[in-house]
Amino acid sequence: MSNEEPEFQGDELRTRYSGMPLPRVEKEGKNLFTVKATGKMLVPVKIFSNDTLIKQLLTDDSLRQACNVAALPGIVGASIVMPDAHQGYGFCIGGVAAFDPDCGIISPGGIGFDINCGVRMLATNLTREDILPRIKELVGMLYQACPVGTGEESRVRLTDEDINSIAVNGAKWAVEKGYGSEDDLEHCEALGCLPEADPAMITQRARTRGRGQIGTVGAGNHFVEVQTVDEIYRPDVASAFGITRPGQVVIMIHCGSRGFGHQICTDYIRSMEEAQPELTRNLADHNLIHAPLGHELATKYWGAMNAAANFAFCNRHILAHNVRDVFRKLFGDHVTVKTVYDVCHNIAKRETHTVEGAQKMVLVHRKGATRAFPPGHAEVPLAYRAVGQPVIIPGSMGTASYVLVGTETAMRESFGSTAHGAGRTMSRLRAKRDYPADVVKADLDRKGVTIKAASLKGISEEAPGAYKDVDEVINVSDDAGIAKRVARMVPIGVIKG
Repeated sequence: MSNEEPEFQGDELRTRYSGMPLPRVEKEGKNLFTVKATGKMLVPVKIFSNDTLIKQLLTDDSLRQACNVAALPGIVGASIVMPDAHQGYGFCIGGVAAFDPDCGIISPGGIGFDINCGVRMLATNLTREDILPRIKELVGMLYQACPVGTGEESRVRLTDEDINSIAVNGAKWAVEKGYGSEDDLEHCEALGCLPEADPAMITQRARTRGRGQIGTVGAGNHFVEVQTVDEIYRPDVASAFGITRPGQVVIMIHCGSRGFGHQICTDYIRSMEEAQPELTRNLADHNLIHAPLGHELATKYWGAMNAAANFAFCNRHILAHNVRDVFRKLFGDHVTVKTVYDVCHNIAKRETHTVEGAQKMVLVHRKGATRAFPPGHAEVPLAYRAVGQPVIIPGSMGTASYVLVGTETAMRESFGSTAHGAGRTMSRLRAKRDYPADVVKADLDRKGVTIKAASLKGISEEAPGAYKDVDEVINVSDDAGIAKRVARMVPIGVIKG
C-alpha cells in the first residue's frame, strides 16, 4: 500500500463517489481542457492534458473529484487538474486549489495522507562508466543504508524531545546532528523547514508511529533511484542546477512523512468529521471534509500539517546523507554528491498570487503537484533565482525521470504548479494481477536496471505498465508552459519497498 493514499480495491472506483454528475469536458487548446462552473461549482475546472492523457483521465473519478473541489467554500480561480492526475482521496492526486484566507477552508484530503511526500535530487561528479561495473554492489549498499518496506525501522532512535525538535526545525535538526550541511538546506524548498509547525497539535499515536521512521523510505511508490543523464534540453539552466553532461550520475529520493504524517491526516479527518456532523452529511464527497480557515480545528491541523512536512524534509535529508556516505565509501572521498533541490508534492502553503487581476494571499493546496516558481521569485534559492526553481518529476519504475524549471506562465495559469510524476492508470490490486514480479524484474534487467526490493508485491504494484507515459506528462507541462523541460534521466539502479 502506498503511503500517499488509502488503497482502493478493484477498478470500479467511480462507484464510490456520490458527487455531482460530471459536466461536459470542453477542449480549449492543444493542452488545455475545461469544465464550466455549473450547479454548486463556484469556479471552473481547468485540466492540463492532451488527447491521449484525457482519455485515461475519463476512466476514473478524477474529474468528478475536481468538480466537487470547485464547490468548496472560498475557492478562487479554478480547480486545477495536472497532466498526471488520477483518482485520490477527496482531491484527485494531481489536484491544485487555492482558497481565500477570509472565507476559505483547509482540507486534509486536499493535501494527502503522506504529508510532504516529495523528491530530493542529488548530482554527482561520477559517470555511468564509473559505476556500472559496481552497480549491483552499489544497489546492495544503498539497500542496507536506506531502510525500505512497510515495517522497516530507522537506525536513528528518536525521543519525544527529538520529535518536537524535528517538527519545529525540519532538516535543520539533521544538520545540527551531523547529517548533511547548510548547503543542502539552501537547496531545499522552504530551506527544508516550514515555520508554523506546532508540536502540541501532534497526537501520541502519531509520535509513536514516527519514532522509528526518520531516515526510512517506506513502501508504495517510494524509492531511491540511481540515474544517468540521458539528454539535456536547456544547457544553461541545467548547468545552473549542476547537471553538466550526458552520462552524469544523479540520484532521486522519493518519500515523505511516513506513518507520522499519515496518522496526523487520519487524526484530523476524524476530528473534523466529529466536530461537524451536518457538514459531513451534506458534502458531495465525505472525503472532502474540511475546516474553515480561522476555525480552531483549522489552526490545529495547520500546526500539525507543518510539523509533518518538517518531518518529511528531515527524513529525505537523512536519507540523502546516507546515500552520500555510500557513494564515498564505494568510490572514494573525491566523490561529490550535491543536493540539486528538494521539492514537496503534498502540501498546503500560504502564497501570493494574482486573483482577478490583483495580488492576493491565498492558501494553495497541492496534492500530487509540484511547485514551479519562476526566475526572480523570492522563494527560489539564490543559486537558481536567475533561471527559476528546479522542478523534479520522477517517472515510474524503470522509465525516464525529468528536471524542469518553473515559469511565469505557471504563476498565471496554475498557481505556480505543475505535475509531480507519471500518475497511475490502474489500482495496485490490478497491477499485482497483470504484472507478476518476476516478469517485471526480468524486463528491468533487459533494460539495464538493477532492482532490490523489500517485497515482490511492491515490484508488481509499481510496474511501469501501471502508470501513464511520463514523456506525455512532460510534453503537456512543457507545451502548456507550466514548467519547461531541462534534462531527462534514465535509471540504472533502484531500491524500493
